[in-house]
Amino acid sequence: MAQDGKQQARLWAKVVAKAWADVAFKEKLISDPAAVLKAEGLDMPQGVNLKVVEDTTSLRHLVLPAMPVDAAGLDEAALSERLAASDCAICGY
Repeated sequence: MAQDGKQQARLWAKVVAKAWADVAFKEKLISDPAAVLKAEGLDMPQGVNLKVVEDTTSLRHLVLPAMPVDAAGLDEAALSERLAASDCAICGY
C-alpha cells in the first residue's frame, strides 16, 4: 500500500530518533539505507539508490530534489506553490 507524505514523515521521524539514540542503528542506516527503511516500514520506489548523509553542527547538506515528471512544463510560481503545499519529508515534493 502506498504511503502518503504524512505517513512517510512520521515513519522517517521515528527512524531519525532511533538513529540519534542508537549508534549501531545509525551506522546500519548509513551503510544500508534501503534495508533499514524497509525494515522500519518505509516504502521506497523500486530501482532507486539511497544514500544517507549526516549533518553536524558545522556542516549542513542541502538536497536539491529531482523534479517530478508530472511537473515538467510548470512555471516557477506553480512549482513553488506545489512544493509549499507538499508534506513529503523524504521525497522533497
